[in-house]
Amino acid sequence: MTTSEPLAERFPGLDPDLAGMLEKAAAAGLPGITELTPAQARERVRAGDAAVPAGPAMRAVTEERLRPGEIPVRRYQPPSPCTAAAVVWFHGGGWVTGDLNYSDEICRLIAEEAGCEVVSVGYRLAPEHRFPAAVEDGLTAARCVAAGGSGGPARTVVLAGDSAGGNIAAVCAQELAPDPDLTLAGQLLVYPVLDDDVTRDSYRRNDGLVLGAREMGWFFDQYCPPDERRSSLFAPLRARELAALPATAITIAGHDPLYDEGGAYARALAAAGTEVTVLDYPSLVHGFLRFTGVAPAAAAAAREVARAAARLVRSS
Repeated sequence: MTTSEPLAERFPGLDPDLAGMLEKAAAAGLPGITELTPAQARERVRAGDAAVPAGPAMRAVTEERLRPGEIPVRRYQPPSPCTAAAVVWFHGGGWVTGDLNYSDEICRLIAEEAGCEVVSVGYRLAPEHRFPAAVEDGLTAARCVAAGGSGGPARTVVLAGDSAGGNIAAVCAQELAPDPDLTLAGQLLVYPVLDDDVTRDSYRRNDGLVLGAREMGWFFDQYCPPDERRSSLFAPLRARELAALPATAITIAGHDPLYDEGGAYARALAAAGTEVTVLDYPSLVHGFLRFTGVAPAAAAAAREVARAAARLVRSS
């Protein structure tokens, strides 16, 4: 096997539209993300926003800052709201890149499917703000939304996010589930980062697709010092106690290095008594929510992810 082989041959079962996209990206000869500064990485990710479809229209989309912390958020109000519950969404990007535009389409899809407000959180990014800054912002935002803000009534929340945002959602769920003053209806984790172990078989199988051990190592180094990576605030898969967590939907992609840890977390949660739904997409890659404009299979999966969020909301 050589790197000159077509991706479809190197990675049997890979979605052909994604294979074509990734081959075109490789042919462009751009430097890898590990060769960029954080600022350059953010600009590259930001440029990818244009390739993501706009998503469904909303009744209102507004931006504000949550106090304390002055955390920027974007609120999506669906055309036909049917519940006071809210989904709190954390965008991906390796804790280093991404912003409120990064997950605009999936937030709109969830708001439409669930008939509830979605609050997308612009947490602080590394390396300027290292671990546990993103988690601290996540906890503050979740508590503020659950409290109703500005004197409103308390509300049920679902915590959700993709990749590093899935990490933040999982950590916040572990921290907030025991809180008697907060009603946590569920968590939706989309190809989440749950550990720092890059020796799992899915890393080996999928090396060379979107990201691998080297790229994840770069993100880890930007975000969290090595001596703190055993903390469950960084690696929720390492938590000693998983009981009493809310209903969970975990999305995993067969051509994602993080596939194995997502499956491991699903099994651990189920063993602890949590109701778990796994959405498994064998042909898709890490980050497929950003490739919905290229691959119909990714677009269909995004809609199914939104429906999973809706089921969690309705169960509340």
